[in-house]
Amino acid sequence: MRRQNVRTLSLVVCTFTYLLVGAAVFDALESNTERRRWELLQSFRDEMLRKYNISQIDYHMLEIVVIENKPHKAGPQWKFAGAFYFSTVVLAMIGYGHSTPMTIGGKAFCMAYAMVGIPLGLVMFQSIGERLNKFASIVIRRAKGLLRCEHAEATEINLMFATGLLSFIITTTGAAVFSKYEGWSYFDSFYYCFVTLTTIGFGDYVALQNDHALEQKPGYVALSLVFILFGLAVVAASINLLVLRFMTM
Repeated sequence: MRRQNVRTLSLVVCTFTYLLVGAAVFDALESNTERRRWELLQSFRDEMLRKYNISQIDYHMLEIVVIENKPHKAGPQWKFAGAFYFSTVVLAMIGYGHSTPMTIGGKAFCMAYAMVGIPLGLVMFQSIGERLNKFASIVIRRAKGLLRCEHAEATEINLMFATGLLSFIITTTGAAVFSKYEGWSYFDSFYYCFVTLTTIGFGDYVALQNDHALEQKPGYVALSLVFILFGLAVVAASINLLVLRFMTM
């Protein structure tokens, strides 16, 4: 019992230390850019007010109209294709925030839907991850047999390498696809894939939001959904192995 308490306390201390280090690094990397961006926006705002003689209230209303109109550039978000995309994002716990329910009924159903869908999704991803790990172990065992290795069994390290490699292939391939269809740089597309498959889901980059893709590009919509669901299963398998490895250290 005492060892478990020490381990738990050590994990808490390490986690908070990691959070403090992360905060310090992000502060150093982003704070100056944020300040300069804010100053530029304020300067542009003041210039607009002076040049066009707009009142503070009118300018505020203009801001609201522009912000509210931004999601609609992608076309209707709540037709079946967009609703299916939203349902997938809810079940996968990504939560981009690109579209949200506006009605009381929609918000109530979203909460009820998430309470059932999230556990269901976790079980599904876990099950697919187990099957992938089982398949990887068979492939590794046969490969070792062909190479006549001394230990033919697939080790935990072997499985971690295999699932990690597959996760990397999916992410890099997905980044190339999204870079082509969305017009993002490859690095931004890779960042989007990483944020999506780790379920961070900031929402600064969201696929299917240009050129009415939800209505006019069904193939691209299907590809995006398959990428999310299959990619999450593979990354979940890789992360589960990594967590188990840390727990047994």
